[in-house]
Amino acid sequence: MNFISKAMCFFMLIGAFSISATAQEKVKSSNQSEFNEFMDRSGNRYRSASGVPGPDYWQNETDYKIKATLDDENHTLSGEITLTYTNNSPDALSFIWLYLEQNRFTENSRGTLTTPIGGNRYNGDTDGGYEISNLKAKTRSSTSTKHIITDTRMQVWFDKPIKPNGGKAKVSMNFVYNIPVKGMDRMGRLKVEDGTIYAMAQWYPRAAVYDDVEGWNVEPYLGAGEFYLDYGDYDYEITAPYNHIVVGSGKLENERQVMSSVMRDRMKKARNSNETVYIVKPEEVNDASIRAKQEGTLTWHFTMENTRDVAFASSKAFIWDAAKINLPSGEEAYAQSVYPKESNGNNAWERSTEYTKNAIENYSKKWFEYPYPVATNVAAEIGGMEYPGLSFCSWESTGASLWGVTDHEFGHNWFPMIVGSNERRYAWMDEGFNTFINYYSTKEFGEYPASLNQVRNLTNWLKSYSREGIDTYPDVTNLQNLVMTAYYKPAVGLFMLREYILGHERFDNAFKSYIKTWAYKHPQPSDFFNHMENVAGENLSWFFGNWFYGNGNIDLGVKEIVPTKNGNGFIVTLENKGSVPMPVQLRITYQDGSKEDVRLPVEIWERGNTWSHLVKTNKKPKQIEIDPNKMLPDVDYSNDILKVNSTEN
Repeated sequence: MNFISKAMCFFMLIGAFSISATAQEKVKSSNQSEFNEFMDRSGNRYRSASGVPGPDYWQNETDYKIKATLDDENHTLSGEITLTYTNNSPDALSFIWLYLEQNRFTENSRGTLTTPIGGNRYNGDTDGGYEISNLKAKTRSSTSTKHIITDTRMQVWFDKPIKPNGGKAKVSMNFVYNIPVKGMDRMGRLKVEDGTIYAMAQWYPRAAVYDDVEGWNVEPYLGAGEFYLDYGDYDYEITAPYNHIVVGSGKLENERQVMSSVMRDRMKKARNSNETVYIVKPEEVNDASIRAKQEGTLTWHFTMENTRDVAFASSKAFIWDAAKINLPSGEEAYAQSVYPKESNGNNAWERSTEYTKNAIENYSKKWFEYPYPVATNVAAEIGGMEYPGLSFCSWESTGASLWGVTDHEFGHNWFPMIVGSNERRYAWMDEGFNTFINYYSTKEFGEYPASLNQVRNLTNWLKSYSREGIDTYPDVTNLQNLVMTAYYKPAVGLFMLREYILGHERFDNAFKSYIKTWAYKHPQPSDFFNHMENVAGENLSWFFGNWFYGNGNIDLGVKEIVPTKNGNGFIVTLENKGSVPMPVQLRITYQDGSKEDVRLPVEIWERGNTWSHLVKTNKKPKQIEIDPNKMLPDVDYSNDILKVNSTEN
């Protein structure tokens, strides 16, 4: 057949299809859009499309040396800091950005001015803010003092740019500020009968992150958005009154100088004990003889390697106890708690170290080993806030509440302390992931209920018009939605991936690989999505795009059951009335009482929103149910079960 004849046949065929389409109902398009890539996840030299760091991946490093003094009469912290900044990027840097989060506690800060009149969880005092002096910025042989402070950020300029690919600079300065009482539920002061508890976080000038995605990450510190920080080594000293106990992130380097022989002996015992041992007993809180000194001040010296931050607490009101943490590798670590007598009790903070120990052991065994030498829980007037190796939890928490907040805050050591995501933008990558692993830790502990599996508790919120997507930045999210968008919806997403979509083995391989691969690095959402898909061996765009980066819902239903004409079975017609396609788990109950489970892949929804499945059997169906184990937050479960009258078959 020649070219002209072929062409004529082709156009005749197209015409026939056109006539047929016109005569019939309009042809429905496929659901390919639901399965397409939902964001640019292509790879480059820095980040591979397989979800691992690329061959040219880099991140900068900031090392800190800090000496600070706590004044418990004037409630101030003063200090001097020298940070060494290493520029591993391919770019020369003429300046760096630092965060001055204490500037949030002023009348005209952006955080104060964007807080609703009625207030919220992130209320803060307004009589604080940094006084910065004696700033010096050194690169090579030159020194600059040029800097610009804008709200909670400071730009520090160099006379000569920091060279790329390993160039270094030093920035030093002195600082002083009033310690707030209300510190946005992340730090602050609590007055108790025996003294004041100082919970110190965001307590020093901190370098912002310069990365391959945004350049400088300089979103202001407003409230809901937490932190994004580079890793480095810390060497810090806290000088406090002699009768204070100071606990901090990392290793205490000078126990002999700050702890009496009695305290040291008790600590040695605690580090080898699975049972909690007192370092300072409740009746010894005001006993000067238990202290290393009876007047003046003591300087507590801490170090911590390869961490993104440090925090500390100081008070003369602390009861102090500790116990051994058993890590899978045999590495030594211990848990400790400090709390006032108001928090004491066998249903309260007396169990804090036990809870801390169990949480760390659970996560180390299941996901990735805890890397720090100590895990410290501090009772403070803070609902719950996490830092590397140290957490602040409510001094009023008891029982299940204390377990829950302790388990949650120490779970954050995995997200975002080990896996260093950008909390200020992607709260779901730490809060959601952490809420997910909390579920399994609570199940392992066994004493208190774990409720993440009750996914249908979310359905009322999922149907509300005011709901927002997981990908909404925390500072933008309506605070009434934040607990869902940052915590529960992403956690339920991972729960469905593990329990319903991938199964335990495939999910655990991928999730543990993600943690190990991105430990002490800066993954973006695309890195997580790519990594999970590549290790699990499943294209999950239909799920990630619709659940994590969409605002639609799951609504599967059983539409009808029709017997086959030849009597060799029946046809089940299913429908997807939602906008999140899912695999279908069916449970068929037969008239004789027997049951059969059938699983259909998500691909049944690629061509449309209904699907008919032939069940070959000589049994008569009594009932067919979708998602019999209630693993899906289906927003309309009235159509999940279809019963068949015995006369119909």
